[in-house]
Amino acid sequence: MKRIVKVVGGGLAGSEAALYLAKRGVKVLLYDIKPNRFTPCHHSGNFAELVCSNSLKSNDIYGNACGLLKEEMRILGSKIIEAADNTSVPAGKALAVNRELFSEYITDLIRNDENIEVVSEEVTEIGGDDITIIATGPLTTPALAKKIEELTGSCPYFFDAAAPIVDGESIDMNFAFVSDRYGEAGTGDYINCPLDREQYDEFVTELLSAKRAELHDFEDDKVFDGCMPIEVMAARGHETLRFGPMKPTGLTDPKTGRWPYACVQLRKENTAGDSYNIVGFQTNLIFPEQKRVLAIIPALKNAEYFRYGVMHKNTYIKSPGILSNDFSLIKNPDVYFAGQMTGVEGYVESAASGLTAAINVARKINGLPPVSFGNDTVIGALANYVATENENFQPMNANYGILRPLETKIRDKAVRKQKLAERAIETIKRHKENLI
Repeated sequence: MKRIVKVVGGGLAGSEAALYLAKRGVKVLLYDIKPNRFTPCHHSGNFAELVCSNSLKSNDIYGNACGLLKEEMRILGSKIIEAADNTSVPAGKALAVNRELFSEYITDLIRNDENIEVVSEEVTEIGGDDITIIATGPLTTPALAKKIEELTGSCPYFFDAAAPIVDGESIDMNFAFVSDRYGEAGTGDYINCPLDREQYDEFVTELLSAKRAELHDFEDDKVFDGCMPIEVMAARGHETLRFGPMKPTGLTDPKTGRWPYACVQLRKENTAGDSYNIVGFQTNLIFPEQKRVLAIIPALKNAEYFRYGVMHKNTYIKSPGILSNDFSLIKNPDVYFAGQMTGVEGYVESAASGLTAAINVARKINGLPPVSFGNDTVIGALANYVATENENFQPMNANYGILRPLETKIRDKAVRKQKLAERAIETIKRHKENLI
């Protein structure tokens, strides 16, 4: 029986898979182009680098599907969630991390594991004698992307974006206040930058006229909704941003005692609080235009930026009919895929797919059949979504809509979510007893 597994890609999915297998005595060859080469969005030589946001979304187990997914992964022994829990920074109900410490945590685990050998080179061929997990992400190198397209007959794409990161010392606190949404002022998790109606109108007008970076093949309908650039969002209606990333609901300005007309939130990037992510402000404006337009926000009038927003093309497989729900290739069950290229969307979801693939690779090596966690769990429902025929297949985040409905109809949404979560956790615990 094959005992060596080749994992291609050291992002969240690949790192999760490599660490899970190594812990179970499987020898892993982890291939990654870094530090010899970098994709347009990566800057560090570490593994599991976060590039879009430092937030892994909600940590609410009983009220949010992504929070529930994290708990399922904790139960299953996820090293990605372990790293996030150990490098977290205050962010209200969200699980946000210090990016550098998070990547360093995972990198140290990989570098110090005797069962993992890191190979810093590009992979351009698929197949061979080893079981392979391809987890190169949506920014797969052109040569490997071509091989994947030849192998699967599928390589659609969408555009993704990242938000700017602000130097905390450059935020003008005379025009900002500290508070969580509906929370008490002074908690320190978020800095809020209010705008009155005139300022909001000027911001939207200038945003819509600002120059964007040119992107080949760009079309608005190929932008993933979860990372919609603010300029694309604003083009859908003048008030759209006030119901999205500039929503003032629950943010009481202590100077007025009222909610502002619009409000931009800044979330801590690290524990020191010297850098902040502009929440929901993914953008593709050219850098000088970002600085100019964002300066309309009073608190950011003189802001300096550690990183401007960027936008890039993400590729993914139309997985239904190509992948099984254990993430193996139907035509070649010794080849697995994991991460965003499978059609799951988001950091946590990507890591979850890597965990699922690794669990099933470990079972294959030990002569056991694949395991499906089923639609009672978020991790299982995502795997089934990827493998189920769907003419309108698009990248999918964790959400309650993919879970099997409860047998008894419950009108109260909060109670219904809690019951779904309790069922999912019970199911995962039952499965874990039978895993190797």
